[in-house]
Amino acid sequence: VNKSASITILQNDQGATEEITDQVTIEEPLEFSIAFGSQSSREIKSIAITMRTPGNDFELVLGFLYSEGIIKNKSDVQSITRMENLEDPSNIENTVLVELDETLSVDPQKIRNFYINSSCGICGSQVVDGIGSLQQYHSLKSDFLVAESVLRTLPDRLQKQQDAFSHTGGLHASALFDQQGSILSLYEDVGRHNALDKLIGSELQKNNLPLLKSGLILSGRTSFELIHKAALAGIPLVVSIGAPSSLAIDAAWEYEITLAGFLQADRFNIYSFPRRIK
Repeated sequence: VNKSASITILQNDQGATEEITDQVTIEEPLEFSIAFGSQSSREIKSIAITMRTPGNDFELVLGFLYSEGIIKNKSDVQSITRMENLEDPSNIENTVLVELDETLSVDPQKIRNFYINSSCGICGSQVVDGIGSLQQYHSLKSDFLVAESVLRTLPDRLQKQQDAFSHTGGLHASALFDQQGSILSLYEDVGRHNALDKLIGSELQKNNLPLLKSGLILSGRTSFELIHKAALAGIPLVVSIGAPSSLAIDAAWEYEITLAGFLQADRFNIYSFPRRIK
C-alpha cells in the first residue's frame, strides 16, 4: 500500500523558483461499519469515517473499536473484511466491515456516528467526562522501568524506522519499545490517533493486551485522547517528541501513567509518575 505520492511542485529557494518532484503523504477517507446481534436479527451500522493514510486499515478499526469500549478482546470479533455490494466498487479499499460475535451485547443507541478528523481525533468525544470509567487494566500494576539514558536514544531509533516520514515529512508515528529501548512495533499515519489505533489494534490481534511491559513513544505532541487510548491498552509509560496538553497531564496522573515530553538526545521533561524513569 502506498503511503505517499509523487507530485510536481514549484520550490522557491533563496528567491529562485524551480519545478521539482516531491513526495506527499496520501490522505483518504475510511468508512467502517459493524454488524451485530443474533443471526436472525443482524444489524449493520456505519459508525465512523476517518481521514487516514491507507494501510493497516483492519488494525486501525480494531484499535478504534477497542478504545471506544465496543470490543474488549479479539474473541469479540467474528471477522473483519471490506464492504461488499457498494454503489461504487472502486471505493471498496476505503471501507471496513467488522462482524461482531453474536453474543456480544451492543446498544445501538449508545453507538454514536463518529466523524474523526486526522488532526483532532474524535470530535466531541464524551471520554473526558468519564476519565477513569473505561480503563480495563487500572488495577493491574506494572513494574516497567526504563533508564533515562535509554529514553534519550529513542528519538534517533524512531526516526530510523519511520519509513514514510523520511520521504514526506508528513506522518505521525506511534511505537512500542522495551526496557532496552528496542522498537518492538511501529505504525505511521497522517493522524496521531490513527497511528496509535493501528498499533493497539495490531496488539489486540496478537492477544498481547495489556501492554504492561512496554513503553509508548509518540512522534508529535501528546493529547488527552492519546493518553486515554494508552491507558485502555495498559501502557505504563508514554514519551513524546513534542509537548503534552494540560488535560493529557491530568489524565496521566489519573491513570498512573508516567508521561515525558520534549524528548531529545540530551534532555526531556517528566510530567507525571517519575518513578518509572531511573
